[in-house]
Amino acid sequence: MKKLMTLMLLLAMSSMSFAQKNEVKAIEKAIKNANYGDAKSAVASAEALLGSMDDKLKAKFYYLKAQALYADGQGSDANIDEAIESIDNLKTLESEMGKLKYTSEANKMTTDMMNAYLTKANKAFTNKNFKVAAKGFEKVYKMSPKDTMYLYYAASSAVSEPDYDAALDYYLQLKNMGYRGERMLYTAVNVETGKEESFGDKNQRDFSVKAKLHKDPKDEKSEAKTAEIVKNIALIYVSQGENEKALGAMADARAENPDDIGLLLSEANVYLKMGNKEKFKALMEEATEKDPGNAELQYNLGVLAAEGGNADQAIKYYEKAISINPNYVDAYNNLAVVILGGEAAIVEEMNGLGTSAADNKKYDELKAQRSQLYHDAIPYLEKALELRNTNLDAAKTLMNIYSALGETAKFKEMRAKVEAIEASAAGN
Repeated sequence: MKKLMTLMLLLAMSSMSFAQKNEVKAIEKAIKNANYGDAKSAVASAEALLGSMDDKLKAKFYYLKAQALYADGQGSDANIDEAIESIDNLKTLESEMGKLKYTSEANKMTTDMMNAYLTKANKAFTNKNFKVAAKGFEKVYKMSPKDTMYLYYAASSAVSEPDYDAALDYYLQLKNMGYRGERMLYTAVNVETGKEESFGDKNQRDFSVKAKLHKDPKDEKSEAKTAEIVKNIALIYVSQGENEKALGAMADARAENPDDIGLLLSEANVYLKMGNKEKFKALMEEATEKDPGNAELQYNLGVLAAEGGNADQAIKYYEKAISINPNYVDAYNNLAVVILGGEAAIVEEMNGLGTSAADNKKYDELKAQRSQLYHDAIPYLEKALELRNTNLDAAKTLMNIYSALGETAKFKEMRAKVEAIEASAAGN
């Protein structure tokens, strides 16, 4: 009786093994005939028997499943996710077995999938279809986790969509893995055009220099993306009303990189978004101490001072910005705005005067003060217009000032300038 039971058990096992192989063969046959619908159905049937398959057959199943779901590039996004998972399972299994029978072919399939999705993602990004681009870059990253830059591209695309929930997920993954995003940039000057150009790698650049097509080669490391990533995490948290999480993200990053100006500015920006201008100002001042030659920092402090009603301090910051960068158009504009901001109080006082001799004398004094404001503002407005000849606000303000000062020739000249800028803008 015992021998009979053993024989029955062997027959049952043999029958199950036969069924497993038949199901796997059915997948293989459907794939060879490019009948991917039947292949997927066969995958579902074979998967029910996966637990009792031996490793050799299981490896083949994982490979065929990936092929069936990929469907020669026709698989859906959900199918591709499953295909990637099946390839990962295959690689893990064959690595444990010590025999890479299907892994090589699976790698070729992965390369095909990566190229297809990368092309699709790049095209979508160029066409500003950021949602499709984000999903595409995410797929490429899943296929090749070592290429973390694709997860960064996915995050950037999601922010541009904007899809903040997806972007936050991507950015948190990048932050947790310590992604910095630094890479070497290989450039050289085109001998014919005189313009600096970038190369895909050092060998290409060096070959072109050796061929005398380019000159002045430079190797430079790109800036790290750490500050940008943490800043975006924090700003997304702020947009979601999660201010404490936002500040926590910034605090963690700054604790690791206390001298990073980018992170300091990002934290300041978070406080500004939260409406805490005092903390923003304090951090901006800290940044100027660390980087005194940064014109933009001085300019932003000028904006803060102007908003706070401190005209003298605002002028000081704007002048500092201009001393660092003599071509800072916005600093010239804002300097003129701050100077002319004193006009309202003068006009109000003029309008409140009576007709007595003393009032008439005071009126003339105030009128002279207003004229002096105009003369003080003119050089900054003229410089702003010189640096940006389409600066309509500067041109209109100058036109009105010349009119108020009675400088007819300059008024007519500036009126023609205003009309030309407006006509150009309307034509575009």
